[in-house]
Amino acid sequence: MKKLVLFGAGKIGRSFIGQLFSRAGYEIVFVDKDSRLIDALNRQRSYRVLICDTCPETIVVENVRGINADDTVAVIDEVASADILAVSIGKNGLPHIVPVLSEGLLKREHDCPGRALDIILAENMRNADAFLHDELAKMLPQSYPIDELVGLIETSIGKMVPLIIDQDGEDVLSVSAEAYNTLIVSKDAFKNPIPLVDGLDAKENMKAWVDRKLFIHNFGHAATAYLGFQYYPEKNYLWEALEDDKIKNMVKAAMTQSADVLQYIHPNVFTREELQEHIDDLLSRFANISLGDTIFRVGCDLYRKLSPDDRIVIPLKSAFYNKLPYDRMAQVLFAALRFKATGADGKMFPNDVIFHKELENNGIESVLKNICGFADEMITNLLEI
Repeated sequence: MKKLVLFGAGKIGRSFIGQLFSRAGYEIVFVDKDSRLIDALNRQRSYRVLICDTCPETIVVENVRGINADDTVAVIDEVASADILAVSIGKNGLPHIVPVLSEGLLKREHDCPGRALDIILAENMRNADAFLHDELAKMLPQSYPIDELVGLIETSIGKMVPLIIDQDGEDVLSVSAEAYNTLIVSKDAFKNPIPLVDGLDAKENMKAWVDRKLFIHNFGHAATAYLGFQYYPEKNYLWEALEDDKIKNMVKAAMTQSADVLQYIHPNVFTREELQEHIDDLLSRFANISLGDTIFRVGCDLYRKLSPDDRIVIPLKSAFYNKLPYDRMAQVLFAALRFKATGADGKMFPNDVIFHKELENNGIESVLKNICGFADEMITNLLEI
């Protein structure tokens, strides 16, 4: 049995990456700091993925076990002997695995010289491949041929996984997810043959596909939350907001404008018809009642989602500097600045409280400049819309 070593036993790791490779016959070895998850994996050796759709389904993911991330000797051994590796820990977590990953690569080269390792970067992060390459290069000796032995595989993660079932009870492993099950990966980055895994979709021009996720999916998801809250602050779910055709049409118009920018900066990759079909499909998925996705979850964490390298600002900047229309996207930005949704506990996301204090104390121009990273000229244009 081939082995996938997966850093991160979180929602995407369990419901998507682990599930796909397990169904293809791989043993899945999760590496995580959460001892409760690791203990449960080693005790049960399986877990459930609950598909929330018009035709609900339960997928039992088998042949799994766990390694605590603090057990560095065991982690190094698993990396050295893996058939393929994946990472799903968030961009802030990537630097923390570099030391043990480097040691694993060196042991792998010692035990089996010349055996390449592909690493699937299941992160919502632009240029994740370049980032991890540079971090590994700092730790590995100059004599280690990283460009020949390590395939850094960028992905586009389109699966929505909003809920964890019974996380406080005995069943800590089950996770809910939508039915969508396609993992887009960079075709040209593999050093070994591309794994024969149903749902793995290898693409050329991967940067364009990563941007498609950011410009359309991430942007549209957030736009639904921000515009939904602006017009219906009493509603809790995305599907409730999208029941109003006014909100749905506003979100669609903003997504279409962002798609036009995407097509401009990545010509000859997508047709307008393909992108419009993608938008319509996403709006249908956002409105999935069974998924129970909340306005709060999708919109919160404003410092991150309004940062210079994230879903709202990048499409807006790209439109501005390429002299393309962005008035509908700007409506989403200003709705985000008013976002004060609360969770099930009736409280705002803690950092969003701080965000709004900063907005109140320093004003909108300061936030647009210092948090979003807009230049003065663009701020002036935005405030005139």
